[in-house]
Amino acid sequence: MEMHQVRYFLALCEDLNFTHAAERCHVAQPSLTRAVRQLEEELGGALFHRERAHTHLSELGRIVRPHLEQVYREMQEAKRQAGDFARLTHTPLKLGIMCTIAPDQIVDLIGALQARHEGIELQMADANGWELEERLLQGDLEVAIYCIPGQEPDERLHALPLFREQIVAALGTRHRLASRNAVRVKDLDGECYIHRTNCEFAGYADPVFQAQNVKCKAVYWSERDDWTLAMVAAGLGWAFMPANSVHHPAVVGLPIIEPEFWREVNLVTIRGRPHSPAVGALVREAMSTRWFGKRALAVEQAQELPASIGDLAPS
Repeated sequence: MEMHQVRYFLALCEDLNFTHAAERCHVAQPSLTRAVRQLEEELGGALFHRERAHTHLSELGRIVRPHLEQVYREMQEAKRQAGDFARLTHTPLKLGIMCTIAPDQIVDLIGALQARHEGIELQMADANGWELEERLLQGDLEVAIYCIPGQEPDERLHALPLFREQIVAALGTRHRLASRNAVRVKDLDGECYIHRTNCEFAGYADPVFQAQNVKCKAVYWSERDDWTLAMVAAGLGWAFMPANSVHHPAVVGLPIIEPEFWREVNLVTIRGRPHSPAVGALVREAMSTRWFGKRALAVEQAQELPASIGDLAPS
């Protein structure tokens, strides 16, 4: 069964006249007649009783008509939605954001996307880096912004670096180390520690501290950075945080040195997966966004090679 046969059948149901139905469908009458006969052969019986002055639906025609009307309506709706999708009109985009990224830059990206692509319906989810990667690989997300330090890149993923950010020791302004310019790892020995349960450095920084025989006592665990900062401000301990997330009047963020810790945050898609036009729009906006005052790392790296922002799209 072909869709034009269904269309011709439904037109003939309305007009009950082969000539008029053919005119409505902008097709020659023999072509319409032939298509209806082919449909009848496929369905196993006459759909119309043809009389010299009168054509009317057969019993089989009356039975199949509501079903074919539904098929045709759904086909039309599918075509409409496909057109909207291609034109970025009512196009959903499932984006995952690592929950440890300061919201300022993400808000700028979302604002730019909505301003220039009003038809994109952004569906956002926030989670830690490991969960985002799993959901991306499973197909629950189309694109995600995250990082997992110390992990070898998965060959199934296509990553565009957005920014690098130093990890600091968040300290209350009255902390004994707060007046320094930086904090060595060994300076933190014996300190109480506020553990961020979603920290992407969990399991990565521990061996570094252990190698220097530095032990910190974890006194609180929190999934929220605002609570972590509040506890740090109250003098309950220090926290291991991204520099741009330390926003509290009673907290300072000092670079951790010997060694330093940095994270590189990427925009990640699945390599080789067909992507919607909305993903391409997001990539372009992400490459145009100033990430903490700097151009996206992928753009900086592309300047060293003959590439354009369009070339940065996921492959």
